[in-house]
Amino acid sequence: MRWDKLFDDLEAQLAAESRLELDAEVADRTRAERAKVTLVERLVGSLGSSVEVQLLGGQRAGGSVADVGRDWLVLEGASGPTLVPTGALVAVHGVARRPRSDASARRLGLGYALRGVSRDRRPVHVLDTGGGRTSGTIDGVGADWLDLSEHAVDEPRRTANVRASRTIPFASVAAVVSAVH
Repeated sequence: MRWDKLFDDLEAQLAAESRLELDAEVADRTRAERAKVTLVERLVGSLGSSVEVQLLGGQRAGGSVADVGRDWLVLEGASGPTLVPTGALVAVHGVARRPRSDASARRLGLGYALRGVSRDRRPVHVLDTGGGRTSGTIDGVGADWLDLSEHAVDEPRRTANVRASRTIPFASVAAVVSAVH
């Protein structure tokens, strides 16, 4: 009878030790898998969900995640679409914990997205990483810069309406917000 209790106790200790080892292995694998997930993958997991982003320069933007590229996202909010370079993000509130297996980010970079905005010829507000805001029409997009003709957003982009032209490096762009709702 004593031997039975001893063997039962040893068996219980072995089972508890095995459970601890399995728990530790699961935790290690979970950490290893999480370490491979990028922010862009989590943003893709948030497609259709509402998020709020804090940008370099202190500005905030919010809306539903409408599109995600390799280094940008588009939020669809009350003020219209907002293109946000991921490099300008300080924090994202409401982002999905896990990526979606049925969706992926567009391979297009920020330059391609900005060229699409430029082709649209609609006025925009460019928020910069210093907290500033410039309004006008994107005239051209290079490898790492954009040219913005400044004019009132309620006026068409005509030579007579352009007050100034500025070149803005991508690194200084916090967001591009549609000025037309």
